[in-house]
Amino acid sequence: MTHTETSMNALRHSGDELADAVVATLFERGEVGKFNSLMRYVSTAGQELPDGLPGVAREYLRATGTPPDWVDWSEMEKARLFFIDNNVHISTALSFASMPACYVVPHVARLLSATHGLSYPSKRMAETGQFTVYLMQPDAFEAGGRFIPAAQKVRLLHATIRHHLKREDRWDTEALGTPICQEDMIGGQMFFSLLVLDSLHRLGIHMSQEGAEAYYYAWRVVGAVLGVDQTAVPTTLDGARQFLDLYMLRHMGPSPEGAHLTRQLIDLYEEVVPGTLFDPVVSALIRYLVGDTCADWLEVPRTRWDTVVKAAPHLLGVLETIEDRSPFGTWALDRLGHLTTALELSTLTRGRVMHYAIPEQLKKDYGVTGAASRTRRWTPPPATVS
Repeated sequence: MTHTETSMNALRHSGDELADAVVATLFERGEVGKFNSLMRYVSTAGQELPDGLPGVAREYLRATGTPPDWVDWSEMEKARLFFIDNNVHISTALSFASMPACYVVPHVARLLSATHGLSYPSKRMAETGQFTVYLMQPDAFEAGGRFIPAAQKVRLLHATIRHHLKREDRWDTEALGTPICQEDMIGGQMFFSLLVLDSLHRLGIHMSQEGAEAYYYAWRVVGAVLGVDQTAVPTTLDGARQFLDLYMLRHMGPSPEGAHLTRQLIDLYEEVVPGTLFDPVVSALIRYLVGDTCADWLEVPRTRWDTVVKAAPHLLGVLETIEDRSPFGTWALDRLGHLTTALELSTLTRGRVMHYAIPEQLKKDYGVTGAASRTRRWTPPPATVS
């Protein structure tokens, strides 16, 4: 389907009825703490649910415990192999393009601030990285896989954010629509699929059309598991491009929260990079992948590495040539990619498993330091005329 301003506006007022009803019941009955305690150790598909789990949660977990019946498993296997072949590049795109893209949408940056607080960027990155790794495992949807339980919890987490913001009158629903609405969830799906593919292309990574389409398909499956209305989601890369372009034109812009989140993301990865000589590479890579306009909105500093990073596609092209011409090179680079991704994830998680618990309350004063953080109910900034 072709999306228009009218169809996008309709998506802004739609959430996730199933998850919203479950969360409302858990809070009404005072069972959130019990749910979090009992579900902390439920981490694999097919695992027996603990005694004492609230009935409404038990019903939800059973109803959402299997993937959609329309899943094409051959496409999912293609997506998994695509991920294995490009895992370092995909991790780079997620970290330095997808996350900053979220921050360039002001109301999404505000939501992320409310969800995790501005002091824990590693938690956001760790949850995203772990979620993607779970998805791309061979047993992701089988008994013993970790993806389905993680997705079920993330879906309830989204519903909880909606619950808190609406109940506490901390969101201008009339102006902004439903928090974490269908439009934003589809937009997020595009950030982690289409924008990743765009970033790989910008980095000079050679991709087959078949592999790219399979990777996008896998994130359509993710969206379905997370409660995204698939009748509104483009089924092709061209349709996805049209949606993402319209979404960004409707919403992107500067915000204090977006700049603050980006600064913390940069600080986080500068700590990961050994020494200080290569610290500016982080900012340069973000600027290269998201473009100067978005980078300026996010207050990404310009560095002497901005020009150097533009040579990255040539270097990666050399590595891909080695990989294509040598079986040993293929094995070595794939192994290096696996180890690099594992190291990055272990650094962000500090060796812990992220549990995606339902927050019993949000931060009372969320946002950046200053007047904005003291405002209970956030409304979009007035339009400016340039």
